[in-house]
Amino acid sequence: MNTALVIIDIQNDYFPQGKCELFQSEQALKVTKRLLEHFRERKLPIFYVQHISSEGAAFFLPNTKGVQLHKEIEPLSSEYIIVKHTPNSFHETTLQEKLTSLSIKNLVMCGKMTHMCVDTTVRAAKDLGHLVTLISDACATKDLEWNGRKLPQIICCKCHVNPDCHDCTFSIKNSVLSSDRTQETAPAAVTQNGKQRL
Repeated sequence: MNTALVIIDIQNDYFPQGKCELFQSEQALKVTKRLLEHFRERKLPIFYVQHISSEGAAFFLPNTKGVQLHKEIEPLSSEYIIVKHTPNSFHETTLQEKLTSLSIKNLVMCGKMTHMCVDTTVRAAKDLGHLVTLISDACATKDLEWNGRKLPQIICCKCHVNPDCHDCTFSIKNSVLSSDRTQETAPAAVTQNGKQRL
């Protein structure tokens, strides 16, 4: 059992009526729920990362509804909640300590925002020696603009806009799950048509 699911910042403020609604946030949530079912059926470890901002921030304020994890992915008592205060889910948190204690090296990751906390956490995980699989359609972010042009909602990689970039240091996959190909010793989300490069 050396594979775990890490769900990053799926909190109320990123949804409609929240303080920082993201593009297709609810669609990404549906995919995340399928991932949760997949991991729970196989009794694999699940980590929820929850961002809590300092007072005066625009969203994820302490003791608000917006900072809470979305009710549709409520953690079970056997699952782990990691609280963070920066984009990096490993920075000054217990995440790496918990993963090490469970001998976990393979991480399946998803969450929000793709270009901030997800991107930062994936890179940190790779630097720490983890094999990372990022589930693209279980991620969401804002509509971004650069020099007056709207950027497409595509997973960040080294080039930040091209999912076919051959310089990527992690695997980008869609959420198609195949139980006959999934093993505990490999990333638990397998795709039929997504990027599969490490």
